[in-house]
Amino acid sequence: MKITTVGIDLAKKVFQVHGVDEHGKTSLKKQLKRAQMLPYFANLPPCLIGMEACGSAHYWARKLGGMGHTVKLMAPQFVKPYVKTNKHDAADAEAICEAVGRPNMRFVPIKTDEQQAVLSMHRAREGLVKARTAQANQIRSLLGEFGIVVPQGISHIVGHLPATLEDAENELPGVFRELLHRLGDHLKELDRQVAEVDVQIQRWHRENAASRKLAAIPGIGPITASALMAAIGDAKAFENGRQFAAWLGLVPKQHATGGKQNLLGISKRGDGYLRKLLVHGARAVIRVKELKADQADDWLLGLIGRRNKNVATVALANKNARTVWALLAHDREFQPGYAAAFA
Repeated sequence: MKITTVGIDLAKKVFQVHGVDEHGKTSLKKQLKRAQMLPYFANLPPCLIGMEACGSAHYWARKLGGMGHTVKLMAPQFVKPYVKTNKHDAADAEAICEAVGRPNMRFVPIKTDEQQAVLSMHRAREGLVKARTAQANQIRSLLGEFGIVVPQGISHIVGHLPATLEDAENELPGVFRELLHRLGDHLKELDRQVAEVDVQIQRWHRENAASRKLAAIPGIGPITASALMAAIGDAKAFENGRQFAAWLGLVPKQHATGGKQNLLGISKRGDGYLRKLLVHGARAVIRVKELKADQADDWLLGLIGRRNKNVATVALANKNARTVWALLAHDREFQPGYAAAFA
């Protein structure tokens, strides 16, 4: 029997494979070690391969796709309902094989090497920023135990720490001064590494025309633009701007029953990092527009006037997400006031 569909339960060392023929009958149940994966599928006739979008999934999708197979990735929560028995590798592989053949299944776009590299820089930067914030908070709390209060903000710690170490009247023990010096050096090193990663991201942003195009939107800078470009890939994979905003979790969550619609807060689905960047960018735009109300467009002014500031921030982030999709899907340049001029 010819194998037409295969489901692979990914792992680090041992992979479970489940295959069916054109009639849906099981014709393959096999465990493969990591070194056996590529030789086995190189000798297998081209077929549909399904995998969960988890660690190393994009790597295997690129490798198997290069051998002529049709590879599709799915979010794990969409595969879970197809698991019939207790959870184990064989049951997971069978569920993946069944889910990938569903006509209404939602699939995850496969990322290229360059996309994953840029996203890796963003993940590393996010980790460094969190470590820097944690280190700053630790220094502030330790100083508070000795009656020294430092205002919030990393810049205040960097500015106050040298003076605190040199002040002989604050009665800090010598061993504590040595500790503060060590922690201060660590904070400076983390700050230096964040700056270096920022330079890498901005260098890639300057070399990418589409990323530069997105940075023209108010509230989107090099960091957000490069992250969006690396995560989206092909914007035409989304039917419209609202679908893209829903993918980012910026649309209301729906709860409907008996024909009654009830819209809740935003769904917060998708990539929380991208959503955070868009919301922070929108918050910065609103803060500037409040100071310069004469430069704000009528839509934003009306929104701020009738709704809570946080609601307006998310609404602007939603609008920016739709604008991003329009620019990428239709290959256009950003034009301020485009909607008003079109109307």
